[in-house]
Amino acid sequence: MVARSGVFGALTKEHREQLMSLARDVSFATGERIFSEGGKADRFWIIHTGTVALDLHVPGRQAAVIETLGAGRLLGWSSLVPPHHWHLGAEASSPVRAYEFDAVAVREKCAQDPKLDHELCTYVAEVIARRLRAARVRLLDLYAPHGAGDVP
Repeated sequence: MVARSGVFGALTKEHREQLMSLARDVSFATGERIFSEGGKADRFWIIHTGTVALDLHVPGRQAAVIETLGAGRLLGWSSLVPPHHWHLGAEASSPVRAYEFDAVAVREKCAQDPKLDHELCTYVAEVIARRLRAARVRLLDLYAPHGAGDVP
């Protein structure tokens, strides 16, 4: 049974079923690189079990882990938004099982069903906003002088 949190909670039952008709089960081993920043984004995942670290390349430094995603979370929003290139990198922090979706097939299904498209786009916009906030906070935490991120 699919949990109704994350993207599944954002979609109607009919749209969850449409999306899951395109899913395939995949797994990633601890330490396995799922994708790298700048690469072609042609699929996305909904994590079923395990954790994935999202990281950002920082010139002259080790990649900065921005956020860790767990069960029910969307991994790979870049595949749904032009130009379809990864904005971050991702690595399995633990053994991961996930539902994998071919982004082209999902975008085609969304083109056929404007209500599905709206629900999915609204959810993806929320994910992007949340990840942007997380990246800002994490980078300030790592690299800014103490108090530089305080909001007046």
